[in-house]
Amino acid sequence: MQWTDRIRQVKILLVLSAVIIGAASLIISHYLVRDLEIEEKRKMEVWAEAMRSLSEADETTDMALVLSVIESNNTIPVIVMNQDSTVQIYRNLLLRYSTPEDSISKLYAAVNQMSRQHHVIPLSLGDDEYVCVYYDDSLLLRRLEWWPYVQLGIVLIFVVVAIFALMSSQKAEQNKVWVGLSKETAHQLGTPISSLMAWVEVLRETYPDDALIPEIDKDVKRLQLIAERFSKIGSLPEPREEDLCEVVAHVVEYIGRRASNRVSISVSVPDEPLPALLSASLFEWVIENLCKNAIDAMNGEGKIHIMAHREAYCLAIEVSDTGKGIPSKHFRTVFTPGFTTKSRGWGLGLSLARRIVEEYHHGSIFVKQSELGRGTTFRIELPLFEPSKTQ
Repeated sequence: MQWTDRIRQVKILLVLSAVIIGAASLIISHYLVRDLEIEEKRKMEVWAEAMRSLSEADETTDMALVLSVIESNNTIPVIVMNQDSTVQIYRNLLLRYSTPEDSISKLYAAVNQMSRQHHVIPLSLGDDEYVCVYYDDSLLLRRLEWWPYVQLGIVLIFVVVAIFALMSSQKAEQNKVWVGLSKETAHQLGTPISSLMAWVEVLRETYPDDALIPEIDKDVKRLQLIAERFSKIGSLPEPREEDLCEVVAHVVEYIGRRASNRVSISVSVPDEPLPALLSASLFEWVIENLCKNAIDAMNGEGKIHIMAHREAYCLAIEVSDTGKGIPSKHFRTVFTPGFTTKSRGWGLGLSLARRIVEEYHHGSIFVKQSELGRGTTFRIELPLFEPSKTQ
């Protein structure tokens, strides 16, 4: 859980950093854009005055200075229109047109846009004559307006990639833990199980008529099956064609012998076989886990119903109980390693079940429905298997 908590803390830190960077970028860009807009407005006011000086020029006017100011504007789009709504001059506008009429219509469209943005400077030329200087934002200003959003996108991509890398690292770390734990458990169980098997043979030869020896032998074989399961968790088991109905029946037989008489287990499966590619011992473990969790949720008294059938796109197995139910907010977290509602639980059963179903059988397992106080239904979906295609 410490590793999980650390990953969660790093995720939160990354998201907070992205929010801070994004907010700071937007604030700084806002002030930069505002200052640049003010500067461009001042430039256009100077340019407009230069145009007035040019129209009112006499022998005392410094034409070189006036023309220098007018020619210095190479970035800000500008259109000068007289009082008759006739375009006199325009600069820094990229007009793509096929006919002169098309050019004029584009100029008037640009004037309307500039007017809506209140980018207009009226100039009085005397004798009731005036012109209007319309201008637009420069290319630099428009790029600066869009840059914060580009930057936010880059930061967002970085955060998503970082979180994905952390999740992949977390999953790889969990896989190493599962494999190491499984192999070590299988190794540790191997020696005492071998000794127990030998002692069972000795007891069978010494007391051939003792009725308890077959039961002891069953328990030893059960331990051997558990060790085999752990060894397969730590490796890549080869699935084989199995009848899903028989697998379910085997689990029900085992759970039924060990469950309380107050627990009723019912099964609904079709009469014909349900062929599936399974590692039978591992898949039985999944259903056993679901049944044992159901018994715990019912406090040892209630009903369990197991249903298996073929659907159009999958083989479906559902395990329902009449237990205390699961809150909807925990539908996904119940499969997280370490999550448990039991005072003495390890929180590994459902996590192992999901690993077996998803990684070894390429299926899915999830909480189909649950209602507090009424029960829960877990659903497993496995890929369809057609025996004829493998022969």
